[in-house]
Amino acid sequence: MSVELRGKLIKKLPVVSGEGRNGPWQKQEFVIETEDQFPKKICISVWGDRIRSLEGFAEGDVVKVDANIESREYNERWYTDVRAWRIERIGEDGLPPMPPADIPPGDIPPPAEEDSNGEGDLPF
Repeated sequence: MSVELRGKLIKKLPVVSGEGRNGPWQKQEFVIETEDQFPKKICISVWGDRIRSLEGFAEGDVVKVDANIESREYNERWYTDVRAWRIERIGEDGLPPMPPADIPPGDIPPPAEEDSNGEGDLPF
């Protein structure tokens, strides 16, 4: 199940690593607090190479997290994991940040389309 969560990053926990039957692994957990009428704290994990995506965020940032929720059984107990697959910073108004002011959005040309033989539509 995939969900979108929004909230303030309140804690980044240390990276944890170990060795499993499929080899070495690493994960890092972080906690966000939702901005609902009754705020909830949610612990979310990132695994492997996705740990680097968390480095660009600081406690206090407002973020949007796309995550998968999955439960599994171990020794007759159930454990639920919330795994992030995308993290984005959002502004205080709930929207993604605007592009830098020195590059107006209309001044960026679209990429050239390629024809069937791999050449673009530009004459040079």
